[in-house]
Amino acid sequence: MPGPSPAVTTMIDPATVDALLGGRVRVHQPARGYRVAIDPVLLAAAVPGRGGERVLDLGTGSGAAALCLAARVADVSVVGLDTDPAAIARAEAGARESGSAERLSFLLADVGQPLAAPLRQAFDHVMVNPPYLPPGSGRAPDDLGKAAATREGLASLEVWAQAAVAAVRPRGTITVIHRADRLDALLAALTGRLGDLGVFPLWPGRDRPARRVIVTGRKAALSPLRLLPGLVLHGPDGRFTAEAEAVLRHMEPLSLWPRAA
Repeated sequence: MPGPSPAVTTMIDPATVDALLGGRVRVHQPARGYRVAIDPVLLAAAVPGRGGERVLDLGTGSGAAALCLAARVADVSVVGLDTDPAAIARAEAGARESGSAERLSFLLADVGQPLAAPLRQAFDHVMVNPPYLPPGSGRAPDDLGKAAATREGLASLEVWAQAAVAAVRPRGTITVIHRADRLDALLAALTGRLGDLGVFPLWPGRDRPARRVIVTGRKAALSPLRLLPGLVLHGPDGRFTAEAEAVLRHMEPLSLWPRAA
């Protein structure tokens, strides 16, 4: 998918500083290797967080989703977990520059290991942007950071789901963005752990198959699966649609839950 709209880049070797949400958020990320596109912005827009609630960003990377959620929802607090100390440092720098450091914290943690006791059932919402590719698919990227961000290692998709469920309180929500061609695996990992599952397709253009989906659900809920309207990202001219621009530039939320949920 194309990168965020708009993006302002300043080289700070070995990282860049990029603008999201119309310049409201500053993200520090590697100059090479895995770099943020629009997926974490869309993920954050789908989380039904409210002021005073706590959100976990599982596998936060450079903190883009956490930063975008904090910019959109006043008084929400976000904890980001990642295994890479350099990514944690970049996320903290982004929080300082974005003016949300007092509501964001970033911790070193491995999704494949049991969560520390203070993190279990501690969150109203969990958001997850897991590696998209299963082990052994295609050629692994030479950059280790990009490989870790895009390809499952020892932690399978089911392990990511288990960690998210362990962290969220009963009736809390989990929101995941993933490749559309792995929707079956994602639903298999979440079914039985979450109820009221919703699938929100992200179409690159009208009359084109979805390449990404956002899936959300609620812990300890029993309602059946919901197929949601989705979002068309690009018009015939290749530019973002007005609906996509409202999310990517103007911080409009994505409606995956009824207002009363």
